[in-house]
Amino acid sequence: MVELFLDAKALLGESPRWNAADNCLYWADIEARRIHRTDFISHKDEFIEFDEQVGCFALSRSGGLIIALENGFRYMPKWQAAARPFGDPILADLPHQRFNDGCIDPYGRLWVGTVTSDKSQADAALYRLSPDGSVQKMLGGLLTSNGAAFTQDGHFFYHADTPTHNIRRFAYHAAAGTIGEPTLFHQFPFGQGRPDGAALDQQGCYWSALFDGGRIVRLSPDGTLLETIAIPTQRPTMIAFGGGDGKTAFVTSATKGLDANARLAQPHAGGIFMFQTDVAGQQQWLFDL
Repeated sequence: MVELFLDAKALLGESPRWNAADNCLYWADIEARRIHRTDFISHKDEFIEFDEQVGCFALSRSGGLIIALENGFRYMPKWQAAARPFGDPILADLPHQRFNDGCIDPYGRLWVGTVTSDKSQADAALYRLSPDGSVQKMLGGLLTSNGAAFTQDGHFFYHADTPTHNIRRFAYHAAAGTIGEPTLFHQFPFGQGRPDGAALDQQGCYWSALFDGGRIVRLSPDGTLLETIAIPTQRPTMIAFGGGDGKTAFVTSATKGLDANARLAQPHAGGIFMFQTDVAGQQQWLFDL
């Protein structure tokens, strides 16, 4: 059963991260320029506001956060501490782009993509941020980089360029931090929801939030559709696993772009939803800083 975890009314809720250290779900509202921290038991919510939109973030080994804002990275050593610039600036000359979805690989590096507002040119990209601050471009020719996830065994990397409605799988060379040529993992039909944020479970199944599709889907390691979970809002954005046993799925969502009638029909749009799963989510790696 899907329940409302927090009636957040987010403009563009994204990037949910479970932190076992404080039993909280961290998440971002991109367009509100905020990162939130919500207690799992009390549901008490607090946030930090930034001067730019928050594309995504991840937890770090030292207990802080690595944050990809609109056009640059910042490191926050602990909750509510001052966030300092981090890494090479790479989007300063690309005002039509901002950072978007990302995840940590088994070696503690942040893989983060961009989204372009100029849909006439597919020049968004996927980058790899290393703990030493260096940034490498790993994949180009994109419109909206999304759905990034690494398998537990470190053999594969999943990625979606949302407007294509497909998910691709790449061979991943963990030690070198590189990816091979992609193969098609799953093609979604057009007009029934677009693949947004994702997570993997301990059986190697890929869970994808379908934006404008009102559902979460679970795909087997060979790309077969195994399960569909309806979410009571049109625009789920990303899924993460947490809770004490890793079997609580959290789903962020958005109100952005919904007209007045849609908001009336979806009173909890922009909320964070939760449901229980039979299989726990896979390990969440930390940025190595």
